[in-house]
Amino acid sequence: MKKQIKVAFAVALTGVLALGLMGCSSPQGSSSAASSTASSSTTTPSADAENLRFVTGGESGTYYAYGNVLGQYATNGDYGIAVTALAGNGSQANVQALEDDDADLAFCQSDVLAYAYDGTNLFEDAAYKDFSVVADLYQEQVQIVTCDPNIKTVSDLNGKTVSVGAAGSGVYFNALDVLGVYDMGLDSINPVYQSFGDSADSLKDGKIDAAFIVAGAPTTAITDLSTTKAAYLVSMDDAHVDKLLELSPYYSKAVIPADTYGLEGPVTTVSVGAVIIVNDNVPEEAVYSLTKSLFDGQQDNADAHAKYDELVLEDAAAITAVPYHPGAAKYYDEQGITVETK
Repeated sequence: MKKQIKVAFAVALTGVLALGLMGCSSPQGSSSAASSTASSSTTTPSADAENLRFVTGGESGTYYAYGNVLGQYATNGDYGIAVTALAGNGSQANVQALEDDDADLAFCQSDVLAYAYDGTNLFEDAAYKDFSVVADLYQEQVQIVTCDPNIKTVSDLNGKTVSVGAAGSGVYFNALDVLGVYDMGLDSINPVYQSFGDSADSLKDGKIDAAFIVAGAPTTAITDLSTTKAAYLVSMDDAHVDKLLELSPYYSKAVIPADTYGLEGPVTTVSVGAVIIVNDNVPEEAVYSLTKSLFDGQQDNADAHAKYDELVLEDAAAITAVPYHPGAAKYYDEQGITVETK
């Protein structure tokens, strides 16, 4: 049964801001790696260290914060690499940064990397295949938020004004996919095209009825909203989740636990992976060292970022839409896991 889950009004924001707005699919601004360098090392890497530019996400988002933690750990360790984390403009722009040689590594949603590799949706007739996967780090849930207690199911969005993310963004295609399995489309709603922050403001002002937000929960846009208005998340039912997974295998079923936002119960939805991808021209040994540092950091540096808790070896090696880099494959092979390479 589809359930409407009320988000608790008094959500503790401490510790959540670092997990902030993802905005990781929105193709805002330049497609090049962004200008803000934020990986400050406490040790100086050796002169022969392999320098890797890692384009992440917006400065208020999880990609940026987590990317800096990962970059600093790899740089400060005995890995022979120096990773500089850069602010970015979302998954589509991050792929473009790799293609333009403005970055060596990038964060990207699992659905968007599939679009790029296959030349579909955001990359229609513009496939880019000169990149590979390093690891799937954690899941980004498709969260449908509303302040209208009468919106209890996805079907209840029919005829409503709904933010579906920036035009052409990954969130936009996530919204189309979810609506589609309920036999709905943009003609079934009154779509608006807004970022997470703008969507939250519009919900506060009563200008829209609901918004799609695709980000790792907890998400600042939702926690902030719930401090001023009663807000709700809408669950998907299992039948429609299964239908979506059959049509689009880059999704996974996801359950947002009740304690994530102080919910009355768990929320069922779907998610996409937050994946590190790499240019194919990065040397194998450098990518091996980077991959090893990800898992070493989970053991040695776990308190540095909450998303370390979600790093699972088997999940990291589970991407099938795009092959893995040989350096990453070498590490997984040492752990008894075989992944596909080019």
